[in-house]
Amino acid sequence: MTITNFSFPTPIKFGADARKLVAAHLLEAGCKRPLIVTDKALGALPVLAEFKSHLAGLDVAVFAGVFGNPTCSQVMDGAAAYKAHRADCVIGFGGGAALDVAKVVGVAATHEGDILEYVWDHPQVRAIKNELPYFVALPTTSGTGSEVGRSSVVSENDTHLKRVVFSPKILARCVFADPILTLGLPPAMTAATGMDALTHNIESYLSPVYHPLCDGIALEGTRIAAAALLTAVKQPSQLQARSDMMMASMMGAIAFQKDLGAVHSCAHALGAVCDMHHGLANALMIDTVLTWNQQMVPAKFDELAHVCQVAGGGAAFVPWLQELKAGIGISGGLAAHGVKPEHLARLVQVATADICHQTNPRPCTSADFEALFKAAM
Repeated sequence: MTITNFSFPTPIKFGADARKLVAAHLLEAGCKRPLIVTDKALGALPVLAEFKSHLAGLDVAVFAGVFGNPTCSQVMDGAAAYKAHRADCVIGFGGGAALDVAKVVGVAATHEGDILEYVWDHPQVRAIKNELPYFVALPTTSGTGSEVGRSSVVSENDTHLKRVVFSPKILARCVFADPILTLGLPPAMTAATGMDALTHNIESYLSPVYHPLCDGIALEGTRIAAAALLTAVKQPSQLQARSDMMMASMMGAIAFQKDLGAVHSCAHALGAVCDMHHGLANALMIDTVLTWNQQMVPAKFDELAHVCQVAGGGAAFVPWLQELKAGIGISGGLAAHGVKPEHLARLVQVATADICHQTNPRPCTSADFEALFKAAM
C-alpha cells in the first residue's frame, strides 16, 4: 500500500486502501463515536459495509438520508441523527451530495437555527462561531471534489434553489481519497461525474480572475481528466484511470476557488428547475457555452487544446469535447433529457440570478441565457 500525503490546505491521504486508515486517524484525534453521513443508495450497498469493517474500536452510527440534489431538511435530519447518537465526529462517505450535507451537519448540530440561516447571502446571516465536530471525508465519486471544498451547496426544500454555506471552518480535517471506492460506480455515473470534474477545471481556467496558482492546477487537472475519463468509463476496474479521475476531481475543486462561469449557472438552473444531476447538466451545457465564450479568450482555448493533445488548436477543442462526450455515452440535447419548452423561462430566471456567471469570460444577460438554453435543446 502506497499512500501519498499532501495538503491543499486540507490534509489528504491519497491512494488505494486509504479508507483503511480512518479508524486509527479518528482514535488518535480522540474521536470514538462517528456518525457516517451517506446517501440512501450507498447506505444499502456492500461498499459501506466493507468500509465499516475497517472501523474497529469506534461506536459507529449511519445517517443515510441524503438523496438527489441535497436539501436543507436533509442537513437538519442529519444533525438530529448526530445528536441522537451523541456523536463526536462526522465521516462524510459518498459523492458530492453526501459530502455537502456531511460538511454542515456539524454546523446544524452545534448551532441554533436552520442551516439556511448560515448561507453566505442570507440577509441576517449567522456566524459559525462554535467549535465544530471533527470531520473527515471519503469521496466515492470523482466529480465535485467536495471533499476538499470550503463550501456546502444545499437546496431550499420548496424552491429547489441551490444555496451555499461558505467557510474555511467546514473544511475536512483530513480527506481519505481511495480510488477503490469508485470501482463500483456505473458507467453512466462515471461519465456524468467525470464531466463535472472536467468542467470545473476548464471553467476555472477560463475565469478572468487573476490566480495563476489555480490556473496551473486547472490546466493539469484538465490534462489528467482528458486522458483518463474514457478509460474510466469503458474499463471501470482500471484502477489507474479511477485514481486519475479522483485526482482531477480534487484539482478542479481546488482550482475553482477562482470561480467558475456560465456553464455552472446553467447547470444550477437545470438542477433547480428539472432536478437534473449536476454532472449531467454540466455535460449537456458545456459545449454550447464554450462555443459562445471562445471568441473572448482564444489563447486560453489554444492552451486547453494543447494540454488535451487536440490537433488543430483551440478551434478544435469544442469538437474534441463533443467527441469525448459521445464516447462516454452522453448524447442528445436538453430535450432528450426531459427539459421542455415550458421550463425555459424559469431556467433563464434562475441562471441569471446565479452568481457563477459573474466570472464568465463573456458577460451574460437574460437574453444570452435564453439563447444558450435554446441552442442546447
